[in-house]
Amino acid sequence: MNFFEHQALARRNTRVLVLLYALAVLGVVIAVDLVLAGTYVYAFKDSFYSPRGVTPSLVGMFRVVPGKVYLWGAIGTIAVVLTVSAVKVAQLAEGGDAIARMVGARRIAPDTRDALERRLLNVVEEMAIASGVRVPRVHVMDDEQGINAFAAGYDISNAVVAVTRGTLESLNRDELQGVIGHEFSHVLNADMSLNLRMMGVLAGIVFIGAVGEFLMRNAGRSRDSKGGAGGLFAIGLALFLIGYTGLFFARLIKAAVSRQREFLADASSVQFTRNPDGIAGALDQIRASTRGTLIANRYAEDMSHMFFGQSVKVGLGGLLDTHPSLDERIRRVNPRFQSTSYRKRRPAVDAPGSPAPVAGLTGGAAPEAPGRADGKRGSDIGYAWGRSAGESVALVGKLESAKVTFAQRLLGALPFEVREQLQTPDGARATIVALLLAATDRVMEEQLAAARTAGAGRLADLARGVGAAVRRLGPAYHLPMIDLALPAAKSASAAERDELLAALEAVINADRRVSLHEFVVLTLVRAQLAPPARPGAPKRGTIAEMKTHALVVLGLIAHAGQTAGPEGERGLEAAFRAGAAEMGLAGAAPVGREALTLDAATAALAALKTLAPMQTAVLVKGLFAAVSADGTIRVMEAELMRLVGAVLDCPLPPLLEQLDPATLG
Repeated sequence: MNFFEHQALARRNTRVLVLLYALAVLGVVIAVDLVLAGTYVYAFKDSFYSPRGVTPSLVGMFRVVPGKVYLWGAIGTIAVVLTVSAVKVAQLAEGGDAIARMVGARRIAPDTRDALERRLLNVVEEMAIASGVRVPRVHVMDDEQGINAFAAGYDISNAVVAVTRGTLESLNRDELQGVIGHEFSHVLNADMSLNLRMMGVLAGIVFIGAVGEFLMRNAGRSRDSKGGAGGLFAIGLALFLIGYTGLFFARLIKAAVSRQREFLADASSVQFTRNPDGIAGALDQIRASTRGTLIANRYAEDMSHMFFGQSVKVGLGGLLDTHPSLDERIRRVNPRFQSTSYRKRRPAVDAPGSPAPVAGLTGGAAPEAPGRADGKRGSDIGYAWGRSAGESVALVGKLESAKVTFAQRLLGALPFEVREQLQTPDGARATIVALLLAATDRVMEEQLAAARTAGAGRLADLARGVGAAVRRLGPAYHLPMIDLALPAAKSASAAERDELLAALEAVINADRRVSLHEFVVLTLVRAQLAPPARPGAPKRGTIAEMKTHALVVLGLIAHAGQTAGPEGERGLEAAFRAGAAEMGLAGAAPVGREALTLDAATAALAALKTLAPMQTAVLVKGLFAAVSADGTIRVMEAELMRLVGAVLDCPLPPLLEQLDPATLG
């Protein structure tokens, strides 16, 4: 099952869960009505006796209860449940950040000097670059000593990853990587948004039980007669049981769904890291820990389905556990795992401040570029692709160990001064601007002058300072550097974020033309700095409905890979027609350069974000067909595809991971 199928399945599961929870709410409504009817019968029991002293049957009593008691009981219950759920959903509208605040998690600063936190950030950065996901905001739950973690958010671009302090202190780097790989699977498989919606729905059902608990607690303080207090306690007990009866079935559904997702995430972690001992070792460490995975926070129950491990103790022999047993999870990821032998050779909990060095980056000849026999390098060279459009689109959201290795190599090849800049708000903003500065000094000065005119003089000076180091890096570094810069840039003030966007627009428009690369960088940064979109209507658009927009983006991609002259025109037409055919738009005329304006491209990408998951797959497949129509793919084309994928929330991993980053300048 690929990325788009997972997205579609998650949406189908959402509909099924909504239906099941609706049935649970209906059951709660019926139960509340029965309690109200019983209360009515108790209050007016004397009126039910006949003159001859014959007591009617219980069913007979309920039949004489006025219909409005049932009607208003149902209306009131539904109103309460829906209102509480709506309030909870609104509280969770910020997605991962709201969840992090709920559990008191502290955001780790990108420039942290804590060795354990630095190690965690390094692992997250590697995983993000390897999978094509924007680098999530990383948090730590300082007060939690259990070994646990979670990922939360409504969309891939605005995810949050959090771990407990116990995770940082108890796991070595390989084990930590296994846990983070597990959480990235949840990010890519659309589990996060489903989990948040489940929390909102559960809130309404739990509220009924909470009201009952409140009534029971206050029954003894009642000033009414002893019988009145007893009646109040009985009503409270009934509501308490009603609420938790509904919660029982909701937990049962949540546990069944969550357990299967945990198995999938464990398997994906092994696929990502190619190290089954990593996640198996983490699970074994949990098994050996006295604290385990338990969470002390008051929201541990609400979030039980989101954590890496079981966050609360649940009875009934594990029936309601949200996670499979540790033994079963270890057996599935590594059937040959032996705890005793593993613990003898288990690496210590080290805390390196940077990625481990990779052989081949600091000396010796760079490896030969694939598909080339003459040793030429550069972004204008077409490397043999060797994948069909269908095989290419399957790369979206795919977790592969080779990508992690490439991410480590790329991060290791970044100059130290650039890595340092990316960790501070000012340095991160300056680096993003510097990525778009021209190679020639004259044009660069014009761009910086335009930024000053736009009111971003200080940022222009900062960009000039980092420009020399950044300009030496090729296009393969651009998206990773943006990803590394975004966490720090997002932590800047609103005014500083606005200054960054103003500087980017000024630099881009300084030469009165906008390249595709500049456009997509601006679009990506603008989208990432904007407040996260609130969860809205499901994506249902089709390519046919958005034909004009699809052809605009296809035209951008087709034009990007062609040179001037007759040969370039023939290549453009072939690329465009190949892409249109894959999109089901065969016969469409190529879009001319004059139609590819900034406004048209912006509108096209915004509209295409509403495509249904499988329709988005068709779009990306068509774009790949255009890029690789000549059987090759250039470094610039590969990075443009990844940038477009980032804007459309379709994470593409590095496409040319066989290349040594040192050759991509």
